Amino acid sequence: MSESRFAQLPEAEQENILFHLRLLKQSYEAFREKEPFLGQDLDQDAIAFLAAYEQLIKDMVHLDPNHVFSGQQLVTQQISKYPDLTECWARDLLWYFGGDCLHYMPDDEIEKFQQLDDARFEAIDEGKAFQREKVRNRIFGLH
Repeated sequence: MSESRFAQLPEAEQENILFHLRLLKQSYEAFREKEPFLGQDLDQDAIAFLAAYEQLIKDMVHLDPNHVFSGQQLVTQQISKYPDLTECWARDLLWYFGGDCLHYMPDDEIEKFQQLDDARFEAIDEGKAFQREKVRNRIFGLH
């Protein structure tokens, strides 16, 4: 993590980035457990996809300003080439990357993620910690 830039962010934003970075890494591992990404003899498309995914993780770690756009491109590429593996993406990542990724989310889900973001922004404005899991569970009706 790019320590100097990361340390300058409000606590709630730091938590937001770390949360999504964990999800990104978990999604990467989920892809690696599915065809065509299993084993050593991968085709060129699979190799390129995994390389782009690994670069996205690095870019997010370093807070590269283009990582959100790169994430949008990777999601849309994956869905067009490997639609049966869309389940590997955490829904939170579709929201985080935004843009064209939102086309793969129903309106009611978008509304809930907007409520979650509003709560996070409120915590930032008030200088408070943001309890993502607690707020997310309440908004999404999870317990």
